[in-house]
Amino acid sequence: MKLGTQGAEVSRLGLGCMGMSFAYGAADDNESVATLHRALDLGITFLDTADMYGFGANEELVGAAIADRRDEVFLATKFGIIGDPRDPSKRDVSGSPDYVRSAIDASLQRLGVDHVDLYYQHRVDPGVPVEETVGAMASLVEAGKVRYLGLSEASAETIRRAHAVHPITTVQSEWSLFSRDIEESVLPACRELGIGMVPYSPLGRGMLTGAMPSELAADDFRRTLPRFSGDNLDANLALVEEIRSVAARYDATPGQVALAWVLAQGNDVAPIPGTKRRKYLEENAAALQLELSADDLAGLSKLTPAGNRYPDMNWVAGQTAPQD
Repeated sequence: MKLGTQGAEVSRLGLGCMGMSFAYGAADDNESVATLHRALDLGITFLDTADMYGFGANEELVGAAIADRRDEVFLATKFGIIGDPRDPSKRDVSGSPDYVRSAIDASLQRLGVDHVDLYYQHRVDPGVPVEETVGAMASLVEAGKVRYLGLSEASAETIRRAHAVHPITTVQSEWSLFSRDIEESVLPACRELGIGMVPYSPLGRGMLTGAMPSELAADDFRRTLPRFSGDNLDANLALVEEIRSVAARYDATPGQVALAWVLAQGNDVAPIPGTKRRKYLEENAAALQLELSADDLAGLSKLTPAGNRYPDMNWVAGQTAPQD
């Protein structure tokens, strides 16, 4: 499919690689590499990573896995969130031109490639005008280190300002049955400007699969999210049962229904569900064949989850969320 109007072509479904190295419990590099290879075999060639996932470990993992199949891959990575391996709770952001230039060189080295297909500003730096950041990103295109530019979790105003400096190919934001924030202003702005949408966490960080573990690992960052605790969790799991009832009519899983809903939002939408296991990758891929009725799409769109997607949603105005 064409992603945006700048010439980028990606698989209709991508693969988010974050959980292979970060945030969702223990890593299993062997299974992760097998999952990446299976994705390419299935035609899922749009791979998404970032320099802060595992503090560089995820880029190294992805790079090693695709080393002999680079030509098959549309490779996306991100910069802008700075973490401290000694204290994973610490986060900062940087959009300074000097940091942009150093970050891409570090990512290319870890990935073992001479260019990436898509380079995102992971979070907007409120201390640096986006025009300066995107100007530096544009210089990377001129240098041949990057083919297309993207933004992640940016406001409509920021997107317009960035696009005026250099064409933005895609915006990545959380978008699922349980996260609809972008539909008010971000999505219309993107469509007006011819920018593609890349929904991350289209499965609600696993909740929409209907296969949540009975207890999250101690280092699973979902423990910090309001939707995954107390009464909120109970209310949201009840909504998942409603999705399960829809899935039963299609002989599908709740996760496949959730993905089919996102895919039905437009042909400019390329979701990147994340997984580190072949089993779930294959389940996700099957959602490409699932077409929901208009009535089911409408009914699903009325679901309203309990709890915010982050503990502190004040970041939305400034677009500086801690991670995705």
